[in-house]
Amino acid sequence: MTISKRKLPKFWPFADRPSLSMQLMAVGLAITLFFVLIAIFASTFQGWGWLQNPTVSLTNPQGEAPSWNHWFGTSSEGYDVFSRTLFGSQAALQVVILATAFSLVIGVPLGLVSGYLGGRLDRVLLFVMDTIYTLPGLLLSMTLAFVVGRGVLNAAIAISISYIPQYYRVVRNHTVSVKTELFIEAAQAMGADTWTVLSRYLFLNVIQSVPVLFTLNAADAILTLGGLGFLGLGLPTEVPEWGQDIKMALSALSRGIWWTTFFPGFALTLMVVGLSLLGEGLSEFVNPGLRERK
Repeated sequence: MTISKRKLPKFWPFADRPSLSMQLMAVGLAITLFFVLIAIFASTFQGWGWLQNPTVSLTNPQGEAPSWNHWFGTSSEGYDVFSRTLFGSQAALQVVILATAFSLVIGVPLGLVSGYLGGRLDRVLLFVMDTIYTLPGLLLSMTLAFVVGRGVLNAAIAISISYIPQYYRVVRNHTVSVKTELFIEAAQAMGADTWTVLSRYLFLNVIQSVPVLFTLNAADAILTLGGLGFLGLGLPTEVPEWGQDIKMALSALSRGIWWTTFFPGFALTLMVVGLSLLGEGLSEFVNPGLRERK
């Protein structure tokens, strides 16, 4: 007697043999969750004595290679590189979540209103957003960071400005195509006001691509934050941050101290790769047509 396998529903992405994009998305999800857990529990690990205080260096030897006592070695200033690398994920996630949330909260409503109402408001917003979009993201973030100063909130604001046009353009284009559907016209004929149409009928139909854009922007925001930190425009010097740590470690490379740049740089790269893989996989997941063609 043979036992029949349970048949999974067709919409389940792993019902058949998962595609390469889905496998990579699983890898990206695992990497992302790993860094999220580190960021959440870093302070707890420090309280338990498993991690050193990343801002204290007087008790450590300077420039010590990786060893059992200091897994990632110590910097020329005596900081424990392992502790600063793990706490760097905390600073990165704080800034990235704030930056992408700011741009989403501003860009999505503007895209909805602009695409639905059209007219002069649509033309003005298109001009403003296209102007911002043409500016290099890192250069714009550098300029704003120089104006508003250092800090988690200030860095998030400086980074978020360059992402608002992306959410605006995606949502606005979807809104323009969806607002001509019959169910929208039926709602208008039944007397639904603008707010009801936008919130009840349009919103859920135009944000399918927003999670994908959110993930890819998060990966780019980590690189931008690292660039700001490397240029001395990111977070305060007492806050562990990967770009800032790489900048501090450059002078020690000539003396053969490679670990102070390798581990923060590797952590930054790994987190960006994880978020990028997750975003690419989500792009296929939310697009059934693309998944079926593959």
